[in-house]
Amino acid sequence: MADEGRLRLLTRVGCHLCEEAADRLAPIAAEAGLTVIPVDVDADPGLQAEYGDRVPVVLLDGREHSYFTVDAPRLRRDLGLS
Repeated sequence: MADEGRLRLLTRVGCHLCEEAADRLAPIAAEAGLTVIPVDVDADPGLQAEYGDRVPVVLLDGREHSYFTVDAPRLRRDLGLS
């Protein structure tokens, strides 16, 4: 599967947990040759309704992978890195 959109991080402006998640995701994504695509849940009413109370949310291949924190060991495994 192409990199385009494989790894998305649902965030919102001013969310310190979102910033931490982005920092934690970046090296894992780089190792897998992927780019993390940030998505502001407040810019999309549907995303805000579904995920607004529990950002950050990591989506892998369009599916929810983890929320609040990055499950790095699981993500590494699911990306075939470990």
